[in-house]
Formats: sequence, C-alpha cells, structure tokens
Amino acid sequence: MFIVFICIDFFAILFYVQFPLLSKCLRLQRICSECPETSQHQIIQLPDFPGGIEAFELCAKFCYGITITVSAYNIVAARCAAEYLQMTEDVEKGNLVYKLEVFFNSCILHGWKDSIVTLQSTKAFPLWSEDLGITSRCIEAIASKVLTHPSKVSLSHSHSRRVRDDISCNGSESRRHKPATKGWWAEDMAELGIDLYWRTMIAIKSGGKIPSNLIGQALQIYASRWLPNISRKVKANKAAASDSDSDSAGEVTSKHRLLLETIVSLLPSEKGAVSCSFLLKLLKAANILNASSSSKMELARRVALQLEEARVSDLLIPSLSYSSDTLYDVDIVLTILEQFMLQGQSPPTSPPRSKLGLEKRRRSRSAENIDFEFQESRRSSSASHSSKLKVAKIIDGYLQEIAKDKNLPLSKFIALAETIPDFSRLDHDDLYRAIDIYLKAHPDLNKSERKKLCRVLDCKKLSVEACMHAAQNEKLPLRVVVQVLFFEQARAATAGGKVAELPSNLKALLASHNIDPSKPPGPLSTTTSIPADDQWSVSGLKSPKSRISTLRMKLSEDDDLDENDMNTDGMGRPSKFKAFCAPPTRPKKMFSKLLSINRSANEKN
Repeated sequence: MFIVFICIDFFAILFYVQFPLLSKCLRLQRICSECPETSQHQIIQLPDFPGGIEAFELCAKFCYGITITVSAYNIVAARCAAEYLQMTEDVEKGNLVYKLEVFFNSCILHGWKDSIVTLQSTKAFPLWSEDLGITSRCIEAIASKVLTHPSKVSLSHSHSRRVRDDISCNGSESRRHKPATKGWWAEDMAELGIDLYWRTMIAIKSGGKIPSNLIGQALQIYASRWLPNISRKVKANKAAASDSDSDSAGEVTSKHRLLLETIVSLLPSEKGAVSCSFLLKLLKAANILNASSSSKMELARRVALQLEEARVSDLLIPSLSYSSDTLYDVDIVLTILEQFMLQGQSPPTSPPRSKLGLEKRRRSRSAENIDFEFQESRRSSSASHSSKLKVAKIIDGYLQEIAKDKNLPLSKFIALAETIPDFSRLDHDDLYRAIDIYLKAHPDLNKSERKKLCRVLDCKKLSVEACMHAAQNEKLPLRVVVQVLFFEQARAATAGGKVAELPSNLKALLASHNIDPSKPPGPLSTTTSIPADDQWSVSGLKSPKSRISTLRMKLSEDDDLDENDMNTDGMGRPSKFKAFCAPPTRPKKMFSKLLSINRSANEKN
C-alpha cells in the first residue's frame, strides 16, 4: 500500500494513499501526482508551513470530519494553513477556506475584542495576513467600532474564552461588559503592537469623529503601557552593556525608541490634546533613548505651546550627553522657553490701522463693533501675558533646582534667567534664591563672574525679607548689597516707616561714608567733605528720588570698572543696570574706597 510521510517542523505524519486529506487539499494532490508510481512510499516536505503542526492538525481533522475548535486566537493560523494547502471551493464545495471566511466575517469582525485579539495574532504571520486581507479587515472593523456610539458596539463572542471551546455564531453575549464611556476603546487597543497600533490609530483619526483629547488620552494610556520607568530600564541596560556588550540591551533600546517616535508622530496637532506633563515625560524618554532630533524638536515645540501648565519636576530632564557633565539638559529647556516667548505679543495699545481705515471707507460697521473686537484682541493678548507670568515663576523655580549642579556653566544660568522678560517677573525673590543657591554651589566664582550673575537681579523688586537676607549675604558683590540698602531706605522713607536694623559690619561700612542706616534716608549728610574726584551729585538729596539717582551714579561707576569683563562675557548681553543709568564720565575712586574699607573691616573681625 502506498504510504505518505508529511514532514512539518521536524514532525513526520504517516498517511495512506487513500486518506481523505487528498480530496480536500489541492496542494497535496499535485505533490502526490508528481511522485513515481513504482515508489511504495513518499516523503512530502512542507517548508514554512504557517501555524506549524497544530494548524496542520486542525486542517486534517476537518478533512476527516472531526469537529474543530476555531476562535479569535487561532483563526489566523487556521486560515493561513488552509490557504497554504489550497483547501478552496475549486477542490470541494464547503471547503475549509470558505467556512473560515464565513466565521471570520460574521462573528470575529462583529465582536470588538475578537477583532483586537485576531489583529494581534496576525503579527505571527505578517505576510500571509496582509495577502489574505485579514489585517486590513480587522483594522477597518476596529476603527468603525471606535467611531460608533458605545452602546451599539458588540463587545465579543469569544474573547476571554482561552479554553478552546467550540465557537458558535448565535450572537449570545454578556451585557455586563458593554462599553459605557467615550474612551472605552483605549485600554483594549493598548494591547496591540506598535506597528498595528499606528495603522489603527491612523484609520481612527482619518474618520474625523473622535475628539483630539480622546486621541491624546489613548496615546497616554499606550505610552504608560509600553514605556513604564523607562529611565530605570535604560540605566540598567547601560550598566549591563558596560560589563559585557549586550546586543539584547541595544535591541530593547531601539524598540523603545521606535515606539516613542511613533507615538510622537500620532500626537494630535490641537493645543491641549495632551497634557504638558505627558509631553515632558515623552521628551525625557526621548533624551534617554537618544531619539531623533526631529522628534525632540517636535516635542519641544508642543511643550512650548502650553508651558504654563508645566511643573518644575517635569522640566528636570536628565542630560546624557557625553559633551556635557551637567545633571540636566538645560539646552532643551532653553529651546522650549525661547519657543514659548516667540508666541505671545504685547497687548495692543490702539486698534489696527486696517480696521480704522475700513471704518472710514465703510460706515456700515458701527463704532461699537470695532470697540468690541478691540477689547477681544486685548483680552487674548492679556491671556498670553498671564501665561508669561506663570512661566516666569516656573523658570525661577527651575533655576533654583539646576543651580545646585556644580557643573552648570554660568553662561547657561544667565541665558535662561535673561530669557524671561522684565515685566513677567512681578518680584525677584525666587530669582534671588536661585542666585544665592548658585553662589553657594559655586564658591570658586571670581568677582567678575559674581557681578555678571547678579546683573540679572532687580533689587527694586525684592521683598523686605529678601532685602534683609541680601544685605547680610557675604557672597553677593558689595555693589549689590549697597544697592539693596539704598532701595530699602528709599522704600522705607517713601512709606514713612523705619529702616530695619543692619549688622554692625555693614553699619561701619556705610558710616565710614557718612551714611547712617539707623535713620530714614532724609538725614543723609550733604555737607560732608569729600574730595572733588569722589563727590556724587548732591543736589536735592533730601528727596528719596534724588538719593536713588545718586545711587545709580555710584553703581554706574562700578559698572564701568567691569566694562572689560563684559566684553569677554561671551554671552553678548549688556548689563541690566546699564539699561536704566548712563555711565558717568567722572573718576571712579569712590567704590574702590568702599572695597578697601570692606576688606579692612573684615580683617579686623
């Protein structure tokens, strides 16, 4: 008797020549017809058989009339195997391909979770699934259900029945799993691989019916599912790679990088579709995974659109650059801040000329109409202004955190601080704290560097508490301390109050120049004998305004002492003090005497 051995995945199955398998499988018929008649046995090789021995066994059982189990978990393998064996209607009516197609279209595609499971199983047979249209039909079915009202979605016929029971198409379904919320589909779709997820999300977005915030929520759920604790994982992989160059660690990183870049490409274009915190987490992961520069810049641009929602902790993006030893990536935050500042415009002070001209040409538009539009434009600009106030507080808090980094260059700290416009900081207390922290963390700063650092500070915007702290801060340049004292005296005199008590060393320093800090600014001596080269302008010193002018002249003289230092700053930014006082042409001996007296006072103490 003629015997046939069918070899699949190193398994050999014995069949006799009259076996029913031939009657339903055109491929086996052709192979057997080609074997010589004199041979008593035949070995048939089936290379790359889809689904392996289990799928072949299912097809064989069907041929022998044995009941088979088909579900969302194995229908793809069964369909591919039937196609491989050519079990079509051309061989026999009601063959396996036809019955699997009926079951797939009438049952699988009608169930939500069955469609998800089936689509996920296609990744084991990508080419077969694409050729047979299984992948595309599953994606279309999922997208159509997402676009349908939740109450009309049939959840599943077979999902969660992992025990391979016989599946019937009677339509019976448990109602306790009915979707109720608008974003009900996001959790289930998060189980898909990134390639299939991307294709499905593109199909959903192309429908145009799902709000952008729901798309954003779905992406956030997917990212939390596949990118948890990414920083810990990458650090662990790097530690392993340092001991032995592990290819698997690199593969995991590449996989996560592709996943992240795909998520970025799916982000909705509308502002507020995703939270600023989520965007910054993606940017932090992009930095760790060394994602493409285009992905980083896209995330930075999106963060800038809603930077006022950020938290300081979210902005602390670790720096993994080999060219920098800083703890945090300050450059990317500076880029975000610059992008943010480019958005808002200062509130208009008058209606646009085009509207005024249009009013002259067309009297049909009433003055009330124009005034209403003008108020609306001012309101929108005002919102931008309020955002800048919030961002200024956030950045000053960020400066306090990064100031602790001993490797943070002074130029980067100043660049970040000066990017915030003056009107955005209602007070400079937080900025002063950041400067104080930086001075403590960088004790090796020379005199010129400390002065450059303090030029971003406006002493007029310091609170009383901050002024008292600054007056006793030995790390600040003397000129800043003197400025703080004079502004505080002027403020106290204007308010009619008393000047706070100062330390004895500061009293001695100021008393040596005939400045009595225990009294209001009014009694400042105007008759003290001072060499002509050191005299300030003393006209009208009885008013606080003139004393501030006197202070400005003195501080301007000190600025001139550092003019050469400013030329070598490298930042190309002028002093903030020079913005409100012009440099005098008189000799500069007064401040030198203050410095020498300060040194002698310290030596005595």
